Amino acid sequence: MPLFLFPALATGLVLFFSSGTGRAADPNIVVFLADDMGMGDTSVYQDWTGNKDDRQLHTPNMERIANMGIRFMDAHSPHSRCSTSRYALLTGRYCWRSSLKYWVLFGVQCDPLIEKTRPTLASLLRRNGYRTGMVGKWHLGLRYRRKDGSPSKGWADADLTKPLEDGPTDHGFDFFYGISRSHPTSGPSGKHPNGADQQRGPGWIHNRRIVGATGNGKQLDGSYVLEKIGPTLHAKAFDFLRSANTSKKPFFLYFASPANHTPYTPCKAIAGQKVVGASRHVDGRPTGSTRLDFIHENDVQVGLLLDYLQKTADPRRPGHKLLDNTLFIFASDNGAENRSKTATGPLRSNKGSTYEGGHRIPFFASWPAGKLGDGRPKTPGRTSTRLLALNDLFATFSQILGKPLPDLSKGEIGAEDSISQLRALRGEACPPRSPVFPNDHSEASRKNSEQRAVVAVRSNASPIGGKWKLFLDHRFALQEELHPTELYNLETDQFEQKNLLDDPAARPALDFLLKEAAKARGDNGSTRQ
Repeated sequence: MPLFLFPALATGLVLFFSSGTGRAADPNIVVFLADDMGMGDTSVYQDWTGNKDDRQLHTPNMERIANMGIRFMDAHSPHSRCSTSRYALLTGRYCWRSSLKYWVLFGVQCDPLIEKTRPTLASLLRRNGYRTGMVGKWHLGLRYRRKDGSPSKGWADADLTKPLEDGPTDHGFDFFYGISRSHPTSGPSGKHPNGADQQRGPGWIHNRRIVGATGNGKQLDGSYVLEKIGPTLHAKAFDFLRSANTSKKPFFLYFASPANHTPYTPCKAIAGQKVVGASRHVDGRPTGSTRLDFIHENDVQVGLLLDYLQKTADPRRPGHKLLDNTLFIFASDNGAENRSKTATGPLRSNKGSTYEGGHRIPFFASWPAGKLGDGRPKTPGRTSTRLLALNDLFATFSQILGKPLPDLSKGEIGAEDSISQLRALRGEACPPRSPVFPNDHSEASRKNSEQRAVVAVRSNASPIGGKWKLFLDHRFALQEELHPTELYNLETDQFEQKNLLDDPAARPALDFLLKEAAKARGDNGSTRQ
């Protein structure tokens, strides 16, 4: 199967990245990642979901992105939960190849998931002249230190006034302001008394410092309030953008929103724009839903970012605004936590599942100078049915920069499961993508929670017609064994109801998918398809 592959031009991990100051042609990049948001949660996909105007949440700013550029109908999170999907997005590697085979990272302190030597989107871009910033939810592990500065063994001997290690600024980001995990478990707030404990995390983190740490290193100052997270992230994101735009370097902003993860805690307003009670259906009626207000908070944040980019001059391109040469990507980390048509659309199941509702996500992007669309928010953008995954961003950004991917045959590491989607983003014809392997399946092995690592092989390029999906049990991720359990043709069975595993007519598709799974799992990411 012909797939995009960069030439191997370098001989070592360090030499893989070339230093630079940022060419005028290199785009600014904004990746806005919503939390637990399905395709039915945005009016960008209303024509596909069929949701009625009095039921569909109106997200006009998300529509601005899609109309200027392109929306994808078959985009996927490589996993159906938080930690695992964020690992894949930043590294271009499936999380089931890592130490975390499934589920998410728990605990206030846990082993960082991204290996120290592994390149990330941020380190790729920083080594090529970008200013790199992140605001929002990390959820990839942190390590604390003792009072004497040595690494702590656990929460009991940690001193919150000491610098953290293995956070975003240790993995390529120049700037970070955000939270350790999902917002209700990142710090004491609301019903939870002020004061750090094993169940409630450190609150706000700025680079390597816990912002509110006081006293003996076990107390927090009360600055972490769930309903004020949105305005805080807005302010810090704009602090980074204004600072980055004073130089002639391009910038990369990763905005990892905690909305709309439960509990639903929308803020009252952001930069003067009302949030609580402001969400509307497409027909203009108030939704009356706190959950939809929280999603609306994302739309407000997106709109404020777009307005800034549209009004601000580009110091690298005189006579142009920043928006013209900014690649703006909106996506979600997994499907909606809510199992309904207005959340996941006409898909089976929801977050935590390897059925489509768990991992097929909203994904749309704009970049006027990059020819992703016509750049006009009042005209319909392009639509693509190409198979795409969040782990593809690494290879895509590398191709935009004209940089080779790590040469896996020479022992270099990085982006093992990433395929460039630049041509697809531009609406150009391109060869089929190799299969995507989403995993984590709450419906499977309920009696043995340690065996939930069900993996699906999702392909639009089988030897027989259709869009095929094969389910393998937990042994695929844990022991490299192939045990098929379910087979669906999504072309004719989008809701995944008719298991074709024993259908002789589907045998060619089954054999193809098993072969692809064996190839992907057996090499442990040592070759790039």
